[in-house]
Amino acid sequence: MKSLLLVLLSAATASAALRAGAAKADITDYQAGPVNDPAFVKVLALDDGSTRSLLITVDAVSLGEIGYIDNGYLGRIRAAMERELGVPGRNVIVNASHCHHVVRKDADVLTIAAARQAWGHLTEVRAGAGRGREERIMENRRMRLKNGAETDVRRAYAMPRDEDVVEAGPTDPDIGLLRLDRLDGTPLAVIYNFAAHPIHGVPSGANTADYPAFASKAIEENLGPDVLAFFIQGCAGDINPAKYKDVHTPHDAEPLGNLLGLAALRALRGIRTEAVSSMDVRNVTLDLPRAADYAARISALRAKREQLMESLTGTSLNFKTFSALLVQYGLGGAYPSYYSHRYLHEKSAGREELKRMDADNRAEMERYLRNIETMEELTRLQTNLALLEKHQKESAGRKTLTVEVSGLRIGGFRLVTFPGELTVEIGLRLKKQLRGFAFVAGYTNGYIYYTPTAAQRRNAGYAQEDCDSLVAPEWEGIFERRALEVFRSLGE
Repeated sequence: MKSLLLVLLSAATASAALRAGAAKADITDYQAGPVNDPAFVKVLALDDGSTRSLLITVDAVSLGEIGYIDNGYLGRIRAAMERELGVPGRNVIVNASHCHHVVRKDADVLTIAAARQAWGHLTEVRAGAGRGREERIMENRRMRLKNGAETDVRRAYAMPRDEDVVEAGPTDPDIGLLRLDRLDGTPLAVIYNFAAHPIHGVPSGANTADYPAFASKAIEENLGPDVLAFFIQGCAGDINPAKYKDVHTPHDAEPLGNLLGLAALRALRGIRTEAVSSMDVRNVTLDLPRAADYAARISALRAKREQLMESLTGTSLNFKTFSALLVQYGLGGAYPSYYSHRYLHEKSAGREELKRMDADNRAEMERYLRNIETMEELTRLQTNLALLEKHQKESAGRKTLTVEVSGLRIGGFRLVTFPGELTVEIGLRLKKQLRGFAFVAGYTNGYIYYTPTAAQRRNAGYAQEDCDSLVAPEWEGIFERRALEVFRSLGE
C-alpha cells in the first residue's frame, strides 16, 4: 500500500504542469474627452494544480487614493475571484502602470469579467525568464545642488539654475522579462517590468496610456495576434520620461514606447522556454512607521518662504523692459547701447554717458533676475509645502501604515511588489543583492504615495517625493529586509 501511494504521488508530481490564460478589457471612459489610445485591464490567470493566482495590470494612475479607481477596487476584485474562481485573495496581484488615462468607474466589473475569460482559456504553458535593456527613454528627475540639497524636475515649477546643479540621480535600464509559450511554441503572454513615469502624453493632448501602451502594442504585433503583453511598473518614483521639460518638440510617448517595445522584443527572442511544474506566490503585510515630522518640515518651509519674500527688491524694470535689455546686452558685448565708434568718441571727449547707463542697466537687470530666481524658488517651495500640509492633515493621530508585499515566482522569473512609488535606488539596491532574474514593482495592491529612500526623505531641499510621502525614513530598512526575505523564500 505504501509503495502504491508513492507511485501515485510520483505520477501526480510528474504530470503537474503550469497552465495560463490571458484576457483583456477596454476600461476607457470615452465620455471624458478625446481618446488617443484605449486603457486596458489585462488579466493573466495561473494554475499549477496546487496554487492559483491572478496577475492583473491596469492602465491607470493608481489603485485608490488618487485618480479614477476607488479604494475599494482591490477588495472587490479579490472577493469575487475567491468566490467565483477559488483564487485566494492574497494571490491576486494588481499593478497600476501609473499612466494618467481616464478610466471607467466600473473598472472593477470589467476586471472581473476579464478574469473569468482568462480562467476559461487556461492552457499548459512553458516559461522562460530574461532581461532586456533600454536606457534612452528615461531620466532621473532628482538633482543634487551645490548647497547639498536636492530638488526635482516637475512641470509644476521651474528648474533651478544650471550652474547650481552638480549631479543627477541614476536610472535603471533593466527590462525584466517573462515569456509564456503554449506547447506548440506560440507565445501566449509576455510580462515586462520597467521603471519610468508614463506621463509624457501625446501631441494632441488626448487621453493615452502613454509609453507602456505603445510598447505593448509593438510587442503584441510582432509576436502574433494571440499574445498579450503585460507591463509591470517598476521603481519609477523619481524617474521621468526623457526630456520631460522640452518646450521645442511636442510631447509624444509613442517613440519612447516603440524603443522600449523593440528592446524587449530583442531580448524576448533570445529566451528559451521550458516546462514549469509549479509556481510560488507570497503575500506578507508590513506595518510601516508614518511620518512624524510634518510640523517641523512645514515650519521650516514657511520660514524659508518668509525669507525669500523679504529678499525681493524693487527695480525700475518690468518684464517688457527687462526682456528687451536682455537681448540687447546679450548681443552687444562691450558696446550694447550703440556702435563702438560712439563709445570711442565719448571716451576721447572725456565723457562716458553710455558706459554709465550700461552699468546702471546691468545692475537693474541683475536685481530683476534675482527676483525671478526667487519667484521660481517660491513656486517649488509653495507646491511642496501644500503636499506636506495635505498629508499632515490626513495623517493626524495615526502612527503606522499597513501595506502588502507580494512575491511571485514563475520558472526563473521572480517579482516582489509594493504599493508605494518606490524610487529607483531602492530597486537597484535590492537587485544588486540577488542572483538571477529578480525584479521589483511599485504601484501594486494599493497606493501609498511616494516612498523615497531614507536619505531622500531627510532631504533639506524638499523634492516632491520627499513631501508627497506618508512614511518616516525608517520605512526603507523595514521594507528592504522583508523584500529580501520574500525574494529568497521564492527560491531561485
